[in-house]
Amino acid sequence: MPSKKFNALASGVLLTASVSVMADVNVYSSRQEALIKPLLDQFSEQTGIQVNLVTGADDALISRLQLEGDKSPADLLITADAGRLHRAKDAGLFAALQSDAVNELVPANLRDVDDQWVGLTQRARPIFYAKGRVNPDEIDSYSDLTDSKWAGRICIRSSSNIYNQSLIASMVETEGEASALAFAEGLVANLARPPAGGDTDQLKAAAAGVCDIAVANTYYFGRLMTSDKESDQKVAESLGVIWPNQQGRGTHVNISGIGLTKASKNADEAVQLIEFMLTPEAQTWYSEVNNEYPVVEGIEPSQALQSLGSFKADSVNLTALGENNQRAVELMDQAGWR
Repeated sequence: MPSKKFNALASGVLLTASVSVMADVNVYSSRQEALIKPLLDQFSEQTGIQVNLVTGADDALISRLQLEGDKSPADLLITADAGRLHRAKDAGLFAALQSDAVNELVPANLRDVDDQWVGLTQRARPIFYAKGRVNPDEIDSYSDLTDSKWAGRICIRSSSNIYNQSLIASMVETEGEASALAFAEGLVANLARPPAGGDTDQLKAAAAGVCDIAVANTYYFGRLMTSDKESDQKVAESLGVIWPNQQGRGTHVNISGIGLTKASKNADEAVQLIEFMLTPEAQTWYSEVNNEYPVVEGIEPSQALQSLGSFKADSVNLTALGENNQRAVELMDQAGWR
C-alpha cells in the first residue's frame, strides 16, 4: 500500500494544480493513444489543464524535436528505453527536471543522473523457456545461455533492437567489456535461427518448438497472458520464466520514461503532469494497461505480472545504458550478432 508520505505528496500535486493559472501541456509520446490518453484525460479532469497528445515512433519523435528546435510546441517527451531517453538528452532536447516529489518517489537508479528524465514504468528482460523441454534449474544467469548445451535452442531479436543494446550496455557497466563480448559471442553461437521479428515472435517461436529459450521483455509476455485470443494464452501457458542473476546483480530492467523538453513553454504544468503520473492511481492504471511494473515502491503490479513471481532487479543507474550504447553496439557487431 502507498505510504502516508506518498499520499501527502500526491495530494499536494493536485492541490497545487487546482489553484494555479493553467496552460495547455503538449505531449509527444511513443505510447499508442489507447495506452496513455485515458490517463491524460483524467489529469485534465482533476486539474483543469488540457493535454494535447501527439503519438509516433520513438526515434521519429526525437528527430521531430530536433528539427523543431526552440520553436517546438512539445512540453514533454514520453518514450521507451533509457537508451532512447539518453539520445534525446545527448541531443540537448531536455531541460533539468526540478521536482522534490519526483526525487522522493522514484528510486535514483530509475532517474537520469542529471535530472534530464525519469522513469514512469519498468519492464524486466528475463529468460523464458519451453516447459517440458528445458529444466529451469540449469539456468541461473544470462551467461549460462552461452553454454554449448543450448546450441541451436535460443531465440532473440536482432542487435539493432534498443532493448538488446541496453542489455549489453548494462553488462558493459556491471561486468566489463570482455564479459559482455563473451556473452554476445556465446549467445550468437547458440541461436536457433538468425534474429528476426519482435519479442512476441521470439516467445511464439519458443512455444512452437523453433527454439526452447527466448529472451524478451515482460510486458510482451503479459500481453499474451491477458490477450483475448486463446492462441496467445496457450503460448503463455506453455512457457515459464527464469529470473537470471538473482545471486548477483539481478535481472536487467529498463523503463518507459518522460522528459521535460528544453523548448517547453508550460514547464510548471508539465511537471504537474509528471507528478500526477506517479500518484498511486496513475501508477496502477498505467502499469496494468501497459503490462509493466510501477516505478514507485509499494505499488503492486498487475495480477498477471504478480503471477510471474518476485525477483531481484539490477540496481545499476539506467543512465549508463545510454552512455554505453555505442560501445555495446560495437561489441555486438564484433560478436557477429545481426
